[in-house]
Amino acid sequence: MTVKTIGVIGCGLMGSGIAESCARSGFNVIVGELNETFLASGMNRLQKSLNRAVQRHKLEADAAAAAWARISGTVDLQDFADADLVIEAVSENLELKQSLFKTLDAVLRPDVIIASNTSSISIAALAAITQRPHKVLGMHFFNPVPVMQLLELVRGILTSDETMAFAAAIGARLGKTTVVAKDSPGFIVNRLLIPFLIDAIRVYEAGLASKEDIDNGIKLGLAHPMGPLTLCDLVGLDTTLAVADVLYEEYGEPRFKAPPLLRQMVAAALLGRKSGQGFYDYSR
Repeated sequence: MTVKTIGVIGCGLMGSGIAESCARSGFNVIVGELNETFLASGMNRLQKSLNRAVQRHKLEADAAAAAWARISGTVDLQDFADADLVIEAVSENLELKQSLFKTLDAVLRPDVIIASNTSSISIAALAAITQRPHKVLGMHFFNPVPVMQLLELVRGILTSDETMAFAAAIGARLGKTTVVAKDSPGFIVNRLLIPFLIDAIRVYEAGLASKEDIDNGIKLGLAHPMGPLTLCDLVGLDTTLAVADVLYEEYGEPRFKAPPLLRQMVAAALLGRKSGQGFYDYSR
Protein backbone atom coordinates (compact mmCIF):
# COMPACT_ATOMS: atom_id res chain seq x y z
CA MET A 1 0.00 0.00 0.00
CA THR A 2 1.23 3.46 -0.90
CA VAL A 3 1.55 5.58 2.22
CA LYS A 4 1.08 9.30 1.77
CA THR A 5 -0.43 10.35 5.09
CA ILE A 6 0.49 9.16 8.58
CA GLY A 7 -1.66 9.99 11.56
CA VAL A 8 -0.01 10.49 14.95
CA ILE A 9 -2.29 10.65 17.97
CA GLY A 10 -0.70 12.41 20.92
CA CYS A 11 1.64 15.36 20.48
CA GLY A 12 3.64 15.14 23.68
CA LEU A 13 7.36 14.47 23.79
CA MET A 14 7.14 11.19 21.86
CA GLY A 15 4.23 12.01 19.57
CA SER A 16 5.76 15.28 18.41
CA GLY A 17 9.05 13.51 17.73
CA ILE A 18 7.31 10.80 15.70
CA ALA A 19 5.37 13.41 13.74
CA GLU A 20 8.56 15.37 13.04
CA SER A 21 10.43 12.28 11.83
CA CYS A 22 7.56 11.32 9.53
CA ALA A 23 7.29 14.83 8.08
CA ARG A 24 11.04 15.08 7.57
CA SER A 25 10.88 11.76 5.67
CA GLY A 26 8.36 13.14 3.20
CA PHE A 27 5.05 11.95 4.65
CA ASN A 28 2.06 14.17 5.19
CA VAL A 29 1.26 14.06 8.91
CA ILE A 30 -1.96 14.62 10.84
CA VAL A 31 -1.35 15.19 14.54
CA GLY A 32 -4.22 14.65 16.95
CA GLU A 33 -4.62 15.88 20.52
CA LEU A 34 -7.28 15.89 23.21
CA ASN A 35 -7.99 19.62 23.04
CA GLU A 36 -6.81 22.83 21.40
CA THR A 37 -4.53 23.75 24.31
CA PHE A 38 -2.62 20.47 24.16
CA LEU A 39 -2.51 20.66 20.37
CA ALA A 40 -1.07 24.19 20.39
CA SER A 41 1.57 23.13 22.91
CA GLY A 42 2.51 20.09 20.83
CA MET A 43 2.70 22.03 17.57
CA ASN A 44 4.88 24.63 19.28
CA ARG A 45 7.17 21.84 20.49
CA LEU A 46 7.36 20.50 16.94
CA GLN A 47 8.26 23.84 15.43
CA LYS A 48 10.92 24.51 18.05
CA SER A 49 12.48 21.10 17.40
CA LEU A 50 12.68 21.78 13.66
CA ASN A 51 14.22 25.18 14.35
CA ARG A 52 16.82 23.62 16.67
CA ALA A 53 17.74 21.12 13.96
CA VAL A 54 18.38 24.02 11.58
CA GLN A 55 20.39 25.97 14.16
CA ARG A 56 22.55 22.92 14.83
CA HIS A 57 23.09 22.37 11.09
CA LYS A 58 21.31 18.99 11.21
CA LEU A 59 18.66 20.15 8.75
CA GLU A 60 18.54 22.71 5.95
CA ALA A 61 16.14 25.60 6.47
CA ASP A 62 14.24 24.73 3.27
CA ALA A 63 13.84 21.12 4.38
CA ALA A 64 12.55 22.23 7.79
CA ALA A 65 10.04 24.56 6.17
CA ALA A 66 8.87 21.78 3.84
CA ALA A 67 8.49 19.36 6.77
CA TRP A 68 6.48 21.93 8.74
CA ALA A 69 4.19 22.48 5.76
CA ARG A 70 3.40 18.76 5.68
CA ILE A 71 2.08 18.77 9.28
CA SER A 72 -1.49 19.59 10.27
CA GLY A 73 -3.22 19.32 13.63
CA THR A 74 -6.69 18.32 14.78
CA VAL A 75 -8.75 17.55 17.87
CA ASP A 76 -11.27 15.48 15.90
CA LEU A 77 -10.51 11.77 15.35
CA GLN A 78 -12.77 11.82 12.29
CA ASP A 79 -10.01 13.78 10.54
CA PHE A 80 -7.91 10.61 10.49
CA ALA A 81 -10.29 8.91 8.05
CA ASP A 82 -7.91 9.42 5.11
CA ALA A 83 -4.72 8.33 6.94
CA ASP A 84 -2.79 5.40 5.49
CA LEU A 85 -1.21 4.50 8.86
CA VAL A 86 -1.98 5.68 12.38
CA ILE A 87 0.53 5.64 15.23
CA GLU A 88 -0.86 6.07 18.74
CA ALA A 89 1.43 7.89 21.19
CA VAL A 90 -0.77 8.73 24.18
CA SER A 91 -0.07 8.06 27.86
CA GLU A 92 0.79 4.55 29.09
CA ASN A 93 -2.73 3.73 30.20
CA LEU A 94 -4.42 0.56 28.95
CA GLU A 95 -8.00 1.83 29.21
CA LEU A 96 -7.15 5.07 27.40
CA LYS A 97 -5.40 3.24 24.59
CA GLN A 98 -8.17 0.66 24.22
CA SER A 99 -10.81 3.39 24.00
CA LEU A 100 -8.78 5.13 21.34
CA PHE A 101 -8.22 1.94 19.33
CA LYS A 102 -11.94 1.17 19.40
CA THR A 103 -12.77 4.60 17.99
CA LEU A 104 -10.03 4.43 15.37
CA ASP A 105 -11.23 1.02 14.25
CA ALA A 106 -14.57 2.57 13.33
CA VAL A 107 -13.05 5.66 11.67
CA LEU A 108 -10.24 4.19 9.56
CA ARG A 109 -10.47 2.27 6.31
CA PRO A 110 -10.35 -1.52 6.86
CA ASP A 111 -6.93 -1.79 5.21
CA VAL A 112 -5.23 0.73 7.51
CA ILE A 113 -2.73 -0.48 10.11
CA ILE A 114 -2.91 0.87 13.66
CA ALA A 115 0.36 0.96 15.59
CA SER A 116 1.03 1.77 19.21
CA ASN A 117 4.14 3.50 20.51
CA THR A 118 3.59 1.78 23.85
CA SER A 119 6.71 0.88 25.78
CA SER A 120 5.13 -1.87 27.87
CA ILE A 121 1.42 -2.51 27.23
CA SER A 122 0.26 -5.71 25.54
CA ILE A 123 -0.35 -5.39 21.80
CA ALA A 124 -2.83 -8.29 22.02
CA ALA A 125 -4.90 -6.32 24.55
CA LEU A 126 -5.11 -3.40 22.11
CA ALA A 127 -5.72 -5.55 19.03
CA ALA A 128 -8.58 -7.40 20.74
CA ILE A 129 -10.60 -4.18 20.88
CA THR A 130 -10.57 -3.90 17.07
CA GLN A 131 -12.01 -5.79 14.11
CA ARG A 132 -8.53 -5.81 12.54
CA PRO A 133 -6.24 -7.57 15.06
CA HIS A 134 -3.96 -8.77 12.26
CA LYS A 135 -3.32 -5.10 11.40
CA VAL A 136 -2.25 -4.01 14.89
CA LEU A 137 1.36 -3.94 16.12
CA GLY A 138 3.75 -2.02 18.29
CA MET A 139 6.04 0.62 16.76
CA HIS A 140 8.08 1.69 19.76
CA PHE A 141 10.25 4.73 19.06
CA PHE A 142 12.96 6.12 21.33
CA ASN A 143 13.47 9.64 22.64
CA PRO A 144 14.48 11.95 21.03
CA VAL A 145 12.79 10.36 18.02
CA PRO A 146 14.43 12.47 15.26
CA VAL A 147 17.86 11.50 16.61
CA MET A 148 17.53 7.93 17.92
CA GLN A 149 17.98 5.33 15.20
CA LEU A 150 16.15 2.41 16.80
CA LEU A 151 12.56 1.36 16.11
CA GLU A 152 11.29 -1.62 18.10
CA LEU A 153 8.56 -3.52 16.24
CA VAL A 154 6.32 -5.60 18.47
CA ARG A 155 4.36 -8.49 17.04
CA GLY A 156 1.06 -9.36 18.67
CA ILE A 157 -0.20 -12.94 18.67
CA LEU A 158 -2.45 -12.17 15.66
CA THR A 159 -0.27 -9.62 13.84
CA SER A 160 0.22 -10.72 10.23
CA ASP A 161 3.47 -11.10 8.30
CA GLU A 162 2.24 -8.41 5.91
CA THR A 163 1.74 -5.95 8.76
CA MET A 164 5.24 -6.59 10.10
CA ALA A 165 6.77 -6.16 6.63
CA PHE A 166 4.79 -2.95 6.13
CA ALA A 167 6.04 -1.51 9.44
CA ALA A 168 9.64 -2.48 8.66
CA ALA A 169 9.37 -0.67 5.33
CA ILE A 170 8.04 2.44 7.06
CA GLY A 171 10.91 2.22 9.53
CA ALA A 172 13.37 2.12 6.63
CA ARG A 173 11.73 5.21 5.10
CA LEU A 174 12.22 6.96 8.45
CA GLY A 175 15.90 5.99 8.48
CA LYS A 176 15.49 3.69 11.49
CA THR A 177 17.05 0.34 12.26
CA THR A 178 14.30 -2.04 13.27
CA VAL A 179 14.39 -4.89 15.77
CA VAL A 180 11.51 -7.30 16.31
CA ALA A 181 10.19 -8.34 19.71
CA LYS A 182 7.44 -10.67 20.82
CA ASP A 183 4.46 -9.22 22.65
CA SER A 184 5.86 -9.51 26.16
CA PRO A 185 5.81 -6.65 28.72
CA GLY A 186 8.80 -4.35 28.24
CA PHE A 187 9.64 -5.99 24.91
CA ILE A 188 13.45 -5.97 24.46
CA VAL A 189 14.78 -2.59 25.52
CA ASN A 190 12.62 -1.70 28.52
CA ARG A 191 12.72 -5.20 29.94
CA LEU A 192 16.48 -4.73 30.25
CA LEU A 193 16.51 -0.98 30.91
CA ILE A 194 13.96 -0.61 33.71
CA PRO A 195 15.76 -2.81 36.28
CA PHE A 196 18.94 -0.86 35.50
CA LEU A 197 17.23 2.49 36.12
CA ILE A 198 15.50 1.20 39.24
CA ASP A 199 18.80 -0.05 40.68
CA ALA A 200 20.40 3.35 40.05
CA ILE A 201 17.56 5.05 41.94
CA ARG A 202 17.95 2.54 44.80
CA VAL A 203 21.68 3.28 45.02
CA TYR A 204 20.93 7.00 45.21
CA GLU A 205 18.04 6.50 47.63
CA ALA A 206 20.28 4.49 49.96
CA GLY A 207 22.86 7.29 50.01
CA LEU A 208 25.60 5.09 48.58
CA ALA A 209 26.73 7.78 46.14
CA SER A 210 25.77 11.20 44.85
CA LYS A 211 23.65 11.47 41.71
CA GLU A 212 26.60 13.00 39.88
CA ASP A 213 28.94 10.16 40.86
CA ILE A 214 26.37 7.52 39.90
CA ASP A 215 25.91 9.10 36.49
CA ASN A 216 29.61 9.75 35.89
CA GLY A 217 30.47 6.23 37.00
CA ILE A 218 28.17 4.73 34.37
CA LYS A 219 29.12 7.23 31.66
CA LEU A 220 32.85 6.81 32.08
CA GLY A 221 32.97 3.24 33.37
CA LEU A 222 30.50 1.68 30.93
CA ALA A 223 30.79 4.17 28.04
CA HIS A 224 27.11 5.12 28.17
CA PRO A 225 26.17 8.46 26.56
CA MET A 226 24.42 9.55 29.78
CA GLY A 227 24.02 8.27 33.31
CA PRO A 228 20.90 6.43 34.51
CA LEU A 229 19.50 9.28 36.62
CA THR A 230 19.92 11.72 33.74
CA LEU A 231 18.23 9.17 31.52
CA CYS A 232 15.31 8.89 33.96
CA ASP A 233 14.89 12.65 33.74
CA LEU A 234 14.94 12.47 29.94
CA VAL A 235 12.46 9.60 29.72
CA GLY A 236 10.26 11.13 32.42
CA LEU A 237 9.96 9.74 35.93
CA ASP A 238 6.23 9.22 35.44
CA THR A 239 6.88 7.11 32.34
CA THR A 240 9.61 5.17 34.13
CA LEU A 241 7.20 4.44 37.00
CA ALA A 242 4.35 3.45 34.67
CA VAL A 243 6.51 0.96 32.79
CA ALA A 244 7.98 -0.43 36.01
CA ASP A 245 4.50 -0.99 37.42
CA VAL A 246 3.38 -2.85 34.29
CA LEU A 247 6.45 -5.08 34.41
CA TYR A 248 6.10 -5.76 38.14
CA GLU A 249 2.40 -6.57 37.81
CA GLU A 250 3.10 -8.98 34.97
CA TYR A 251 6.22 -10.73 36.25
CA GLY A 252 6.08 -10.16 40.02
CA GLU A 253 9.88 -9.98 40.17
CA PRO A 254 11.49 -7.67 42.78
CA ARG A 255 13.86 -6.25 40.16
CA PHE A 256 10.89 -4.52 38.52
CA LYS A 257 9.44 -3.07 41.76
CA ALA A 258 9.63 0.72 41.81
CA PRO A 259 11.51 2.17 44.81
CA PRO A 260 9.68 4.56 47.17
CA LEU A 261 11.78 7.53 46.04
CA LEU A 262 10.52 7.17 42.47
CA ARG A 263 6.89 7.15 43.62
CA GLN A 264 7.47 10.14 45.87
CA MET A 265 9.06 12.17 43.09
CA VAL A 266 6.22 11.40 40.69
CA ALA A 267 3.65 12.31 43.38
CA ALA A 268 5.48 15.61 43.84
CA ALA A 269 5.40 16.24 40.04
CA LEU A 270 9.19 16.04 39.85
CA LEU A 271 9.05 14.34 36.48
CA GLY A 272 12.38 15.32 34.93
CA ARG A 273 12.97 17.54 31.92
CA LYS A 274 9.28 17.79 31.07
CA SER A 275 8.48 19.45 34.41
CA GLY A 276 11.76 21.33 34.81
CA GLN A 277 12.88 19.32 37.84
CA GLY A 278 13.72 15.69 38.44
CA PHE A 279 16.97 14.34 39.81
CA TYR A 280 18.45 17.49 38.27
CA ASP A 281 17.17 21.06 37.89
CA TYR A 282 16.26 22.11 34.34
CA SER A 283 14.41 25.29 35.23
CA ARG A 284 17.28 27.61 34.36
